[in-house]
Amino acid sequence: MVKKTKLGDLASRLVPWRIWIQTAFLLVWLDPAGFRLHTVCSPVFHCYACPLSTFACPIGIIAQFSALHLFPFMAVGLLIAFGALFGSLICGWVCPFGFLQDLVAKVPTPKFDPPRLTGYLRYVMLIGTVLAIPYLFGEEHPLFVCRICPAGALEAAVPNMLGQAFAGEQIAWPNAVKLIILVLFLVAIFFVKRPWCRLLCPLGAIFSLFNRVSAFFLRVDADECTHCEQCHKLCEYGIEPEKTPNNLDCVRCLECTKCSPEALTLGTIFEPAEQKQHPLTK
Repeated sequence: MVKKTKLGDLASRLVPWRIWIQTAFLLVWLDPAGFRLHTVCSPVFHCYACPLSTFACPIGIIAQFSALHLFPFMAVGLLIAFGALFGSLICGWVCPFGFLQDLVAKVPTPKFDPPRLTGYLRYVMLIGTVLAIPYLFGEEHPLFVCRICPAGALEAAVPNMLGQAFAGEQIAWPNAVKLIILVLFLVAIFFVKRPWCRLLCPLGAIFSLFNRVSAFFLRVDADECTHCEQCHKLCEYGIEPEKTPNNLDCVRCLECTKCSPEALTLGTIFEPAEQKQHPLTK
């Protein structure tokens, strides 16, 4: 039997406050005072061109370096460090673009789950628009990730357009593909929970690869699990947590840890040996 640790107990207590923790992190990513650190990237998906952006976007940095045929050591190192520690816990608790989708998901509209295989589109997006296209064709290609990114459109293009309109200046419209993707995204977030994160996010693709090997992971206590499948109802992403607790599609919102048997809990490799359970355990 694996006893619930202090970390697991703390995580369970924090889950009801997750939205407020996400809100608090906005004070890190948004910078109304104008202290810009765009030479440093953050571990979240947030466009550096946003008027309130503190840091640079790691995906944008990687794509730009790929176009220059250079290796972005700092950006890749940052993502490896955060991925190795937390996996997609960053997506569920820290990312501002994920937080936006969580807020809109509270609107009481019918919700639909996309087919599970569509989750692999994130890796297509990562390999294609972030690595291959920039490397082969440069930043001017219409499918360069920053040219089609809905975060860039919503956080940068829209505020800039509004500012130009209020100032009576000529509006610089984004390209048609970017506008179409933005409109599709704004419609999708009302009917699919976290559509960008689940289907196309290249940063989520990177962090998901660490889910089964990160220092923090979800574990299942087989002795406590009653197979009531309550965790299936708690999970908003169609995962069966008691079978694959560290699934690649999991954003580690930790909602499943609220199951009544308390069979699911957050674990870490830093726990005492008798309390550890390998993250690959199903």
